[in-house]
Amino acid sequence: MKKVFEKKVIAIIVTYNRKKLLKECINAVLNQNYKNCIPLIIDNSSTDNTYEYIKEYIDSNKIIYKNTGSNLGGAGGFNYGMKEAYKIGCDYMWIMDDDCIPNDNCLNELFKADKKLNGDYGFLSSKVLWKDNSICVMNRQKKTFSKWLKDFDTNYQKIAMCSFVSFFVKSEIVKKYGLPIKEFFIWTDDWEYSRRISRNEDCYFISSSVVVHKCNDNFGANIASVESDRLDRFKYLYRNDCVLYRREGIKGYFLLKVRIMLHKFRVLKSNKTDKEKRLSIINDALKTGKTFYPSIEYLDGDNYEKN
Repeated sequence: MKKVFEKKVIAIIVTYNRKKLLKECINAVLNQNYKNCIPLIIDNSSTDNTYEYIKEYIDSNKIIYKNTGSNLGGAGGFNYGMKEAYKIGCDYMWIMDDDCIPNDNCLNELFKADKKLNGDYGFLSSKVLWKDNSICVMNRQKKTFSKWLKDFDTNYQKIAMCSFVSFFVKSEIVKKYGLPIKEFFIWTDDWEYSRRISRNEDCYFISSSVVVHKCNDNFGANIASVESDRLDRFKYLYRNDCVLYRREGIKGYFLLKVRIMLHKFRVLKSNKTDKEKRLSIINDALKTGKTFYPSIEYLDGDNYEKN
């Protein structure tokens, strides 16, 4: 029987054109007090010479590097990375973005939780701070499908949803519940995946496991305030949300309607001159979402249509 400290972790880090932050992330993972952890870099075909920038780590076998060959987005990158991690072989997968910087004891604390819970959980999620050490608003966990986590100091709170910024999961859970939906491309993939698991398994927030998310904005993207050249990305958000909320039944439809009304209200109250375009993106994405039924891909190669 393996001892806890012998269990193998693969840290799946998806990157795209952020080589300096990626190197900082790699160093933070390599410097973990828990040592049996291998960084697996999934490069979404970066164009900023990422490979050359981290080549010393590749040549010294400190990391495993995989180039996807094209930009698969965050969702496709994590799907690709989890498949690769499973092929390589590991007991646990530790999932994060390239701008996630875990504290030295972050992984140790996740293993303490694993031991305390006797391995009986779906996933574990770390406390995520922003660059100023405040709670990173865009990475707050949800206690239930409709309620945000508000207490970030109490350990081992049950949660329903979280982001892929320090998401810790056993390989056997990935095998059971499948992979993130690559067709999402960006946004909602982490919410959908964590909720897919928490519908059947108890999942936990681990406040003693801490990472810093060095994203540009603490509050995340907002269609009412984002610059016009980044508007098209939001078609994925509202389309993908349809998949997530639809699975929750009547309550989900109601919550989605409230969410959309709030977002449209924000657009109308904004000082932007292209409000019609922003509202049109929301409406068109929701229309697409009504017939968007992506399949869940499993590690055995099977695919099952989502309901």
